[in-house]
Amino acid sequence: MGKIKTTGAKALLECLRREGVDTIFGYPGGAVIPLYDELFHCEFIKHILVRHEQGAGHMAEGFAHATGKVGVCLATSGPGATNLVTPIADAMMDSIPMVAITGQVRTEVIGKDAFQEADITGITMPITKHNWLVKDVNDLPRVVHEAFHIARSGRPGPVLVDVPVDVSRAIIEYDPDEAQKVKIKSFKSDFKVHPMQVKRAAELIAEAKKPVLYVGGGAKASGAHDEILTLAERVGIPVTTTLHGLGTFPEDHALSLGMLGMHGTAYANHAVHNCDLLIAVGARFDDRVTGKVSAFAANAKIIHIDIDPGEINKVKRADVSIVGDCRAAVTELLGLVQPRTDLAAWQAETGVWKTDFPLEAPNGDEDGQMHSEHVIREIARLTDRKTVVTTDVGQHQMWAAQHFGMRSPRQFITSGGAGTMGFGLPAAIGAQIGLPDAQVWCISGDGSIQMCSQELMTARVYGLPIKIAILNNQFLGMVRQWQEMFWQKHYSHVNLEQAPDFVKLAEAYDCVGLRCEKVEDIESTVARALEITDRPVVIDFRVAKETNVYPMIPSGQTIHDMVTTKPVKMEQETANAFPVSPSVVAEGMVLDAEAENADQRLPRAGEVVDVAR
Repeated sequence: MGKIKTTGAKALLECLRREGVDTIFGYPGGAVIPLYDELFHCEFIKHILVRHEQGAGHMAEGFAHATGKVGVCLATSGPGATNLVTPIADAMMDSIPMVAITGQVRTEVIGKDAFQEADITGITMPITKHNWLVKDVNDLPRVVHEAFHIARSGRPGPVLVDVPVDVSRAIIEYDPDEAQKVKIKSFKSDFKVHPMQVKRAAELIAEAKKPVLYVGGGAKASGAHDEILTLAERVGIPVTTTLHGLGTFPEDHALSLGMLGMHGTAYANHAVHNCDLLIAVGARFDDRVTGKVSAFAANAKIIHIDIDPGEINKVKRADVSIVGDCRAAVTELLGLVQPRTDLAAWQAETGVWKTDFPLEAPNGDEDGQMHSEHVIREIARLTDRKTVVTTDVGQHQMWAAQHFGMRSPRQFITSGGAGTMGFGLPAAIGAQIGLPDAQVWCISGDGSIQMCSQELMTARVYGLPIKIAILNNQFLGMVRQWQEMFWQKHYSHVNLEQAPDFVKLAEAYDCVGLRCEKVEDIESTVARALEITDRPVVIDFRVAKETNVYPMIPSGQTIHDMVTTKPVKMEQETANAFPVSPSVVAEGMVLDAEAENADQRLPRAGEVVDVAR
């Protein structure tokens, strides 16, 4: 193409075009006016004007979650940039590819406390894969292309490019083709799968009597879902997924164990505890999965497949480690793994746990109340589970993960590692813009929705038909649950009865607001929401107030300490014969393993539980 002469701002937009960017989420300000002036004339990029920079970051995340592409957000200097910190940290924790572009004060006044100055590169250094402060316009094209390369390569993640206003306005003469040739000597991301490690892994799989596939978000990021399905079916391996792995393996499959961990299914947790081989694919052994690390899959050999060498042996030591792209690694495994028909006994054992410990969703028959679990199952049924689901963080998030029944990858979009309230609505907007033909539902709580509710205006301006289901229990539910279970019901500042009328709030933004207060009205309310296709719909589901998410393994504990809602009284000899006694306590019991009062002490493995105490 040869050299062209242009401004830094225009060169930046040309770099975005060459990286395939067609959508950015942003909010203008003084330090980014040169960029916004070029956007005024730009025909190849759609700019989504948000109502808060945090919303821009979460929209970029939702876009990336849904499409697999790099999400891009844009903010001005100072508070505009610092408002992106939460979504950047969120993207870092969840390995989401995102490029954040921020404006900065003039280079000559950097470090002198200029108006709206913030050291955003210093602030975000711990929460980005890399970041740049571009002081020379001649570096700008190279840096932008490097940013996209790093964001999407290896283990994905966020990067930040900070552009001073005078750099955006400066004149540059450069060759776009040359600038696009990224050469970073110090950055290695293309780890090749080692054939000897694959061979050793195949041997362990052939020997295992009780194998389990443990599938995480890395498998989703690499697009390894078909290969994992083939491996599971060929060998007959039960499959459990993390929160971010949901949908990578279809949950209606006979080999599916659903999600594992703190609020995972009891049968997934029992299977992992009793397995003799755990095959971790794109998973990082998060503390919400493992609980007490020394007791997690304590008797199992471990195969760990991950693109990030830093994750290998970080939490659990692997017997076989395979560093590389998950899809490539599982593909190599498939070339060596032979079909097996001798795992029927193991499949039957996991089947017994499924029967004994099903996920329960009260439908109101016993108490006349509307329960969140039932609402979620009804939304899933009425949409035939063919919808993208975003969530905020809290009880509703766990209920959605447990009860929706994901069928496909990138169907479930949530904030995992950071646990960011306010994520759900803007993420739904990003997902809907990335997948305009998809149906998108945001499942939120009455606490979370108030974090970024202003983005209803963004959704309305762009005519997005997203559905927002607010499971309104008038509490900060998950904190209340912990206070009930571990803090003697000291409900300290979790009461959210003083709240907006969500129907009127929706209408104030020119959206549609609906309220559902009776179980028998769920179907008609959801059907009404599905009829509306030109604007967002907010549904205020008035659900039972003091209900808890079960199963639950208390933080840092083991499967011996798991709490479910199904009271089980096991005789001593039965408990001793069972590899792990599923300690089950009555709802509302204080879980204090050291309590002197037997009525308040957590049952230990093998102990008969009298739920009538």
